[in-house]
Amino acid sequence: MSLLASITTPTDLDALSWAELDELAAEIRTFLVKSVSATGGHLGPNLGVVELTMALHLVFDSPRDSIVFDTGHISYVHKLLTGRQDFGRLRSAGGLSGYPSREESEHDIVENSHASTSLAWAEGIAKGRRLRGETDACTVAVIGDGALTGGMAWEALNDIAADKDLPLVIVVNDNERSYAPTTGGLAEHLAVLRATRSYEQVMSWGRRTVESVPVVGPRAFEALHGMKKGLKDIIAPQVLFEDLGLKYLGPIDGHDVDALATVLRRARDFGGPVIVHAITQKGRGYQHALDNADDAFHAVGVINPETGLPLEIAGRSWTENFSDTLVELGEERQDVVAITAAMLIPVGLREFAEAHPDRVLDVGIAEQHATTMAAGLSFAGMHPVVAIYATFLNRAFDQMLMDCALHGQGVTFVLDRAGVTGSDGASHNGMWDFALASVVPGIRVAAPRDGVRVGELLREAVAIEDGPTVLRFPKGTEPEPIPALDRIGGLDVVARHGLDDVADPDVLLVAVGAMAPVATGAASLLADQGLRVLVVDPRWVLPVSEDLVALARTAGYVGVVEDHVAANGIGSAVAAALAETGEPVTVHRFGLPKTFFTHDSRNRILADAGLTAPAVADAVLASVRPTDTPA
Repeated sequence: MSLLASITTPTDLDALSWAELDELAAEIRTFLVKSVSATGGHLGPNLGVVELTMALHLVFDSPRDSIVFDTGHISYVHKLLTGRQDFGRLRSAGGLSGYPSREESEHDIVENSHASTSLAWAEGIAKGRRLRGETDACTVAVIGDGALTGGMAWEALNDIAADKDLPLVIVVNDNERSYAPTTGGLAEHLAVLRATRSYEQVMSWGRRTVESVPVVGPRAFEALHGMKKGLKDIIAPQVLFEDLGLKYLGPIDGHDVDALATVLRRARDFGGPVIVHAITQKGRGYQHALDNADDAFHAVGVINPETGLPLEIAGRSWTENFSDTLVELGEERQDVVAITAAMLIPVGLREFAEAHPDRVLDVGIAEQHATTMAAGLSFAGMHPVVAIYATFLNRAFDQMLMDCALHGQGVTFVLDRAGVTGSDGASHNGMWDFALASVVPGIRVAAPRDGVRVGELLREAVAIEDGPTVLRFPKGTEPEPIPALDRIGGLDVVARHGLDDVADPDVLLVAVGAMAPVATGAASLLADQGLRVLVVDPRWVLPVSEDLVALARTAGYVGVVEDHVAANGIGSAVAAALAETGEPVTVHRFGLPKTFFTHDSRNRILADAGLTAPAVADAVLASVRPTDTPA
């Protein structure tokens, strides 16, 4: 039996020798490459935290001791060491989540995979236990250098530093990257630590090469404390943390289990908040990941593990259409500037950065800062394009409302991965943006139905200078373009059955963005039942246009189809706009239920929510031609 197969609980690690732990680390990397290649998932980050996770479970007694991962995509090794080794359906329905999951294991704490939250969670857990008189447990936060750029992390550090007796260990997993290379002043500070000559000398003392120190690696650091110039003086740049009042240990080789375990024990026994700075290598042990400078192996689809190449050839993505148009706009307008929150490549800004490197700003994982800085850029005469995932707009809402909208600043938000994303689970579904935007006075929101409309609407959005605009589109491959048959004011007519014009349809379906194929498919099915059906795409969905209100007042049935929470979505906005006219028009809302979806494919989640053409058509028929029921 392999060593990995013998690990069913973290305590099984205690029986292994140092040599066996090294062998186990190699087995885990082989397992990860083979398994994640077959399912897709976060490969590079997990390859980098193998020894670190092993050391955590050697030193801390999970679940009595709580280990909080930030972000949770680095939890694959943790899952393996806590008895979850069936990765055959990773990130699929019925299989393991790609993030920590309380449903899966008592060892998992925080399921939310939004970065920079671990320190606040861990501080709360540690203080709560102390208030309850529980003194036999420790709390650990594992945070990457990328997540450490987020404002919440520094708010928590400021508070933690004021509590000198809080039993809290903060492990900084420093691999110089978040999704892409980490940027900013903190990144430069950590780089100084990594580059310190004394650090390099100490780290070169592997546990097998220095016999004069009883437990080499960390013992070498301890020995330095006895010198005239102790570790604090030899590796001076750590003062950023110690000036905050936080005990600092490191930098430590994040791939030396012995060194890590010894330092983590020192941190655990210190009796107050401690930062352990571990240097790791993202993608370690898999040459394709190490050779890939643009982080294509951060998260992978199904790939050939031998070549690292994808086995599924995707078509052109929604993101690529945004990227191409933004590059064109950058050539045409010198005032267009792009902002990313540590996600330059995933949100399609790489080409713009190559063409206009001085007009791309990466602020780290700090969407709030990005948004208010965008307001300032707008005030200074630029037009910022803030490109983020739709789920992360949640974090920037106050700034969008109070800094951008209140001040009438022309800022364009481009929300990638809007609607259902699926396999990354509840925290990554971008299904709240319409509800958030709908309460912002004066905001304008566009939802393109295909790639052609992405370009058109982006151009229209950046032309608006008196307030914020939002453009949102889903994850994945774009659909075939759906041409407009006609234009009614600002509305595109995308399907018409049994009608010579647009007046008085039996059924009016309002297709919101990527739901246009569903709405047009449902219209075709309804036409087969003899109904006169009209499908329109509002293009700009907020505020609700007067043209749409006027058209809806003539229809026998009005339905709004959107991949967003039905409550407070576009259907709700259309209903509110119609109610203001005093007309008794019922708006039927086809959207997502107000719930947190477990990980599954996008198509299955949409189908379960009734967002398919047959399901929409059946629901419409049930309303316009109700079946008589027995008394």
